[in-house]
Parts: sequence; structure tokens; C-alpha cells
Amino acid sequence: MNNIICDKISDWLLKYLEANNLSSYVVGVSGGIDSAVVSTLCAKTGKPTIVLNIPINSKETNTDLSTKHCDWLTENFNNVTAHNIDLSSVYSNFRDTVASTIETNELAFANTKSRLRMVLLYQFATTFNGLVVGTGNKVEDFGVGFYTKYGDGGVDISPIADLSKTEVRQLASLLGINREIVTAPPTDGLWEDSRTDEEQIGASYEELEWAMDYVDNNKTEELSARKKEVLDIFNGYRNRNLHKMVPIPIFNLEENK
Repeated sequence: MNNIICDKISDWLLKYLEANNLSSYVVGVSGGIDSAVVSTLCAKTGKPTIVLNIPINSKETNTDLSTKHCDWLTENFNNVTAHNIDLSSVYSNFRDTVASTIETNELAFANTKSRLRMVLLYQFATTFNGLVVGTGNKVEDFGVGFYTKYGDGGVDISPIADLSKTEVRQLASLLGINREIVTAPPTDGLWEDSRTDEEQIGASYEELEWAMDYVDNNKTEELSARKKEVLDIFNGYRNRNLHKMVPIPIFNLEENK
């Protein structure tokens, strides 16, 4: 990874925006490295970039990192505007309403947080003729499907979806992202016990990158017990989440006449 790649991604973003007669980028920032890199790449285009910190019963550490990144962006790019909009009360009202009707499902409610954030991002995008910019990396989006369908997966363009987590970290260093953000354990921010991605998945992103390379390139090698375990984890997530990673099926009328 080098500065040329940073410039190429920003140029790609700019060309897409202009080709579609749109005016701005809208990015949700979480305090994590992926959203920090994406928002910075958008800011580098020179076009209006709206960054939203959207806490929902969020851990203070993540909120602090989001705020620090937003402050850094607005200090360094005059085309960036930042907003902090707390949706905790909206989420609580939704949860109370639903819980009075159906059985409580904590995973469903965790995903609701992501979907509420998506709704707010598109509220801004429609208001400011903008694009909602995705922050998922390659392992999340195409490896294990570790995202919420129509939540953080509901975006218009994905600038880092072909980059591994390792490559995203390299870009972060080149872009001057806050070191606290770069070294913070990745977390989706959907659980109030602040569990990390690694705790949820059972493997680190580096291990998942290895597994993705192993599977996608049909590699064969003698595997340690841990690598076998990681491979099982990777395949389990991929198989369960494949429906999120492929286009939705469409009934073909012509084929069924």
C-alpha cells in the first residue's frame, strides 16, 4: 500500500460522484479504523463530506474515538461537516414497542441498531444529494459476511471492499489516522457489553484473511490444529451468510413459462 492507492481510491470516488450528478458523501463513523479511512478518503476528494457519529447506547470509548476523528477531519479538511446524533431513545422506543409483541431476540435488536443508523445516513444523503459510502473491508463483505443486511451493508459505493484489514491498516498509517483508532480492537458497536469482532467470530482478521486466501485459491497444505479451527470458523460464517453476499434471487418468468 502507498499514497498512490489512496489517491486512486479518492479519484475513483470523485469520478463516481460526478458521473451520477451527486453532490456529497455521507459516512457513518464508528471510532473504528475502516470508517476512519473511508471518511478520510472521501474528504480528500475536496467534495462536501458529511460524517455522522451515531451512538446507540454506545460504549464511551468508541464515542470518544469517533469524536476525535470527526474533530481531526474538520480541522484538516474544510469540506467536512460533522454531526453527532444520538439515536438511543429511538432505539429504546423501538425495542419496547417490538418486545411487547414478539419474543425478544437480542441478535435481531443488535442488527436494528445498524439499520437505524442506515436510515439516518440516507436521510442525510437524500437531503444533501449525496452517496452513502460503505466502510466494509474485503473479509467482512466477501469473506464471512460480517455485517448487517440493509444496515451497514446498505450503501451506495464501497471503496475499501477489495482491501483486507491489513491493507486498511496500512492506508490508515499513510493517511495519518489517529493511532488510538488504528490500534483499537475492531468492534461492530452493536452490543452493549462492547464485545470485539474477534470475540464474536472466534478468530482475528489476520486469521480470517489467511482462511479466505486458502479457500478462494484452492490451496492445500498441512494444517495445524488452530488453522483447521479457523478454517471451520471461516467456512461456517461464509455458508451461513452467503445469502447476504450474493445478489438477491429473482424469479425468472421466461424460464418458468
